[in-house]
Amino acid sequence: MTSTRALMGSAAGLALAAGLATTASAAEITIATVNNGDMIRMQELSPQWEEETGNTIEWVVLEENTLRQRVTQDIATGGGQFDVLTIGNYEVPIWAAQDWLAPLDDLPEDYNADDLLPSIRQALSTDDTLYALPFYGESAMVMYRTDLAEEAGVEIPDSPTWAEIRTAAEAMTDQDAGIYGICLRGKPGWGENMAFLTAMANSYGARWFDMEWQAQFDSEEWQAALTDYLELMTQYGPPGAAANGFNENLSLFQQGKCGIWIDATVAASFVTDPEDSQVADSVAFAQFPNREGVDNHGNWLWSWNLAIPSSSNEMEAATDFITWATSQDYTRMVAEQEGWRAAPPGTRTSLYENAEYQEAAPFAEMTLESMNAVDTDSPSVQETPYTGAQFVAIPEFQGIGTAVGQQFSAALAGQADAEQALQQAQSLTQREIDRAGYGSN
Repeated sequence: MTSTRALMGSAAGLALAAGLATTASAAEITIATVNNGDMIRMQELSPQWEEETGNTIEWVVLEENTLRQRVTQDIATGGGQFDVLTIGNYEVPIWAAQDWLAPLDDLPEDYNADDLLPSIRQALSTDDTLYALPFYGESAMVMYRTDLAEEAGVEIPDSPTWAEIRTAAEAMTDQDAGIYGICLRGKPGWGENMAFLTAMANSYGARWFDMEWQAQFDSEEWQAALTDYLELMTQYGPPGAAANGFNENLSLFQQGKCGIWIDATVAASFVTDPEDSQVADSVAFAQFPNREGVDNHGNWLWSWNLAIPSSSNEMEAATDFITWATSQDYTRMVAEQEGWRAAPPGTRTSLYENAEYQEAAPFAEMTLESMNAVDTDSPSVQETPYTGAQFVAIPEFQGIGTAVGQQFSAALAGQADAEQALQQAQSLTQREIDRAGYGSN
């Protein structure tokens, strides 16, 4: 006969074993993400995933430039700090080629990868294999205050030129009332001011390099684009604009301080949110402007995506999370809690076929139209030796773009003029591209 003590010991052992099994099956994943509104919402909703799976998340939420620096340094050195990275479509093919990202070739059938917008899926794939899943996608467009435009007696057409934008910005500006005609990115960074300025330069007919990889900042097109940008911002923009990126301009626009804001289409759901935006009921949209006679409206295509570094020790849990956060079910969950207008945009065909979304999101049609118009193979109306849209799809662009962005931000702050900034950009860009060996092929 077994003693009572033995039975108690056996029960305790079973309980301990069960506890160890639970601990072993649960995982903690570390996610690095950007402090944009959609990602903050993802963080707020993530306890549901934790409850369903028993896993836990450690969040590292950073400003955009800081995020890029941290995750690039970590993955390039094999640091292994993160299990999920929030990265752009710029990094995905470059890092996949280095075997830094885990291939996502075994997704569950109900994920429905065929529903992803073709342009986004292509941007995140190498040899038809996905290496990241899109959380939201965007192009860029004009967002403007209809009430201010009406008061100023100006109209912004659906497809405006930069000259028409300038006229409207001037008319809307009322600095005594704290209202600035236009807000544009000024914070330096390849994905901050240079995302905007590259798209603007594209719309002026400019390009970063000619077919021999010679930098083109000494061209008439770049001269015109940067001169007009600086004049717009110094005459009709807010003070301290050299420190303003996406989030700072979003806040200014929501507070009613900007007549026109030209930026990522993803901002549309935030500027039309009556809970956060003081001007939600008086916002309209138009295509990214072009220079008269140039058939290019910026060529901006971006997606924030969730990827898994090859160094992760929690591949299964990380894969489960990124498929959850980019799924159609997640989109429906956001819609149920916050309305269809708040659904992460620009990733799935089904969203733009959804009548409820179309009704709730007055910006849906313009967003899809802008994204479908992008040609990443031909970012400029001139021939280019590179692909991309508001960036040059080469590994060196992250460093070069940031360095050029610092020159242009300094010019906006009054530390140089357009000609000086362009000369510096020309010199440093050519030096770095020659050092990398592009012009020697």
